[in-house]
Amino acid sequence: MRQGLARWLHPERPPRILIVGDMILDRYQYGSTERVSPEAPIVVLAASREEHLLGGCGNVANNLKALGADVACCSVVGGDESAARVRELLAARGIDPAGLVTDVTRPTIRKTRLVSQNQQLLRIDEEQVRPLSREVEDALLQRVTPHLQRADVVVVSDYGKGSLTDRVLDALCRQPGRKARVLVDPKGRNYARYKGASILTPNKLEAETATGINLDGPDGPRGAALQLCRMAGLEAAVITLGARGMYCSLADGSKEWSIPALARSVYDVTGAGDTVIATLAFSLAAGASLEEAMQLATAAAGVVVQRFGVVAVTPADIERALADPVHSGGKVVDRAELLEQLAAERAAGRRIVFTNGCFDVLHVGHLQYLQEARALGDLLVVGVNGDESVRRLKGEGRPVNRQEDRAALLAGLQCVSLVTLFTEDTPLELIRAVSPHVLVKGSDWESKGVVGREWVESHGGRVVLAPLREGYSSTATLERLARAEEPR
Repeated sequence: MRQGLARWLHPERPPRILIVGDMILDRYQYGSTERVSPEAPIVVLAASREEHLLGGCGNVANNLKALGADVACCSVVGGDESAARVRELLAARGIDPAGLVTDVTRPTIRKTRLVSQNQQLLRIDEEQVRPLSREVEDALLQRVTPHLQRADVVVVSDYGKGSLTDRVLDALCRQPGRKARVLVDPKGRNYARYKGASILTPNKLEAETATGINLDGPDGPRGAALQLCRMAGLEAAVITLGARGMYCSLADGSKEWSIPALARSVYDVTGAGDTVIATLAFSLAAGASLEEAMQLATAAAGVVVQRFGVVAVTPADIERALADPVHSGGKVVDRAELLEQLAAERAAGRRIVFTNGCFDVLHVGHLQYLQEARALGDLLVVGVNGDESVRRLKGEGRPVNRQEDRAALLAGLQCVSLVTLFTEDTPLELIRAVSPHVLVKGSDWESKGVVGREWVESHGGRVVLAPLREGYSSTATLERLARAEEPR
């Protein structure tokens, strides 16, 4: 059934989707932490670069655009530099910023995260949480109204910041003669304010808070979903349960679905809820059943939690996860997808590190080496020799592990960002395609000559020879195993 799901990712025309909610600008300040402040017992972040991304309903819009939807996004921003940045980011993604209303009495909501080696140290929120004035509310409704009749699906992205007043929700959820389904990512305790919506998508904590029902019990999800349906007059309630996947019940209890999560090593859950509601909305607008849309959303969530920060999932990401739920995870990519993703990373100013190898029998020495390589930039790309390539280099009997398994093990490491296979005896062609900022090889390559050095250095990059941990190698490990199996 999973293979057939992919058809909903490629509809005949782009689904028309309206998003209304709280707009947030996500600012990431990256740097290194190598010393403690003499002024207080806190680390000092030596800032090296910053990045701005769409957050809140903007992230939902970004996810929908990445899936291929025709997106209209309506929200409220301040009259400040952050608002200008939000408009630039929307326009850069092909989303018309004309849906934004300026409220000069409040700042654009901005969340600044201080990050070192992909670990968040601190988050700073700049916001004024209060309902909209009547004037701003009227202006927002004027932006929303033209899109309501043409939308296939309406998404309400509530972050509890005040944009979704009762009048705005009346227009979205309780419009007479409404044809489009309304999907709501809710906030708070009073879900009756969403009455008239089609589907709510709370996470486990949100559903427990709204209903008072413990979802850990065997009947918890069903009881909570039915109560949510009664509270808001829903068609169905979809509850995301983290590692347990997703549960849904229709309002009358006649049908229910429990979709297990795909096995994933969770790296960062930021934006996972936005990915879920965006994928649900896109799939339903394309014609998928609710169960099919949930399966696609579960696959999408499994991809996004393996990546750092707020990222958008593409149809290709979801298709890979459906085709190979054990090995893909969104990190094992072919060369075309690798270069597409790296183009976006490079445009965002991220520093790309590359290394390669057979990685036939993964050991602690490999882990240390990869962690040190990752620390040299913002993301680490690992090129892995294909099986035939390993056999030519190492001889018959190698590799011990298939190329798919070796790639999957590497993808499971937190320090590894992307993995790709190459079939050539050397990685030169792949290195030329990637053109990394930093090329890393083991220190044992100093005398052999590092493949790709000339190309990388001629394009402004550098080559780093990383120290190897003594006593660890795949060959030595296999030799010890062979000796242990010899008859005594």
